[in-house]
Amino acid sequence: MKHLISIADLSLDDALRLLDTAEAMAATQSRAVKKLPTLRGKTVVNLFFEDSTRTRLSFEAAAKRLSADVINFSSKGSSVSKGESLKDTALTLQAMGADAVVVRHSSSGAAHRLAHAGWINRPVLNAGDGTHQHPTQALLDAMTLRRHYTNGGRPAEPKTTLEGAHVVIVGDILHSRVARSDVQLMSLLGAHVTLVAPPTLVPVGVEEWPCDVTYNFDEALAENPDAVIMLRVQRERMSSIGGGFFPSPGEYHRAYGLDIERFERLTEKTAIMHPGPLNRGLEICAEAADSVQSVIVEQVNNGVSVRMAALYLLLASQGAINE
Repeated sequence: MKHLISIADLSLDDALRLLDTAEAMAATQSRAVKKLPTLRGKTVVNLFFEDSTRTRLSFEAAAKRLSADVINFSSKGSSVSKGESLKDTALTLQAMGADAVVVRHSSSGAAHRLAHAGWINRPVLNAGDGTHQHPTQALLDAMTLRRHYTNGGRPAEPKTTLEGAHVVIVGDILHSRVARSDVQLMSLLGAHVTLVAPPTLVPVGVEEWPCDVTYNFDEALAENPDAVIMLRVQRERMSSIGGGFFPSPGEYHRAYGLDIERFERLTEKTAIMHPGPLNRGLEICAEAADSVQSVIVEQVNNGVSVRMAALYLLLASQGAINE
C-alpha cells in the first residue's frame, strides 16, 4: 500500500504492523535526543484545507522527529482562496519536490481523489476527509486502548489485538469520521463496539457497520466497558438544532453527556477517551476529563508516535505497510 487513506484498506497484519511500529517510535521518544535521522532529505507537506490544531501539529512533530523537512500549507490566504483547484495545488506541490502529502479536507473522498487521480505520485496520508475517515486518529485510539486493556497503560507487546475488549463510542456519530474509523479498526482488532447516540445522529445504514447501536447511554455503561470514547459535539452544527438534531445542549448533556453521576458509576478499569477538542460541560464533565481514568493527553502523545510510524512505513520502507 502506497497511501494511508482509510482503515478499510488495512488488513489485520497491516494494522498490527502500524501499531507495533508506533510502539517502537514511542520508545525512541524517551531518549534525551528524540530526533531520528530516518527521513533526512525528505519533504513532507501538510496540506490542510480545514482548520486543525492537534492533527496538524502532531503530523508536523512526527515528520520533524524523523528529520524530514516540513511545509505547512493552509488554504486560507493561499491560491486556493483565489479559486485554485485541488488538482493544480497537487501539481504545484509535486513540482516543489514534496515526498509525501498529508491532506485534511472538508469533502469526503478528497484524500482518495488526491492519491488516485494521477495528479501526484507521492504517498498521501489522510488527516481527515469530511465525514468519511480519519485513520491516524483511529490508530492512536487503538494504540492507547491496546496499552490500557492489555498492559496496564504500559507499551503493548507486538501483535497484541483488542480481542475481548468492549468499547462504547458516544455522541455525534452521523458527522464523525472518527467514529467510522474507530468502528472499523476496533472491530478489525477484535473489540466489541457499541455506538450510543440520539436517533437523529445515527447514520443511515449503520446496521451494516460491525457494531451494536443503542440510544440509551446508561444501558451501555451498565455493561462495564473497557473504554468510553466521547465524541465532540460539533458546535458548528449547533445552528441546526432547530432542524432536529437535538432540542438543546442541556438536553443533550442530560441524555448523552459523561456527567459526574455517570462518571462515578464507571469501574476503575474504564478508560475515558476523547479525540478533542473537548467541550467541557457538554459532552464531558471536568471531573471525568481530568481524572486518573482519562487518557486524553496520552492519546495526543500517542498520536505523534502513530504518525511517525505511518510516515516511516510509507517513506523509509518504500510503501511497506502491507508488502
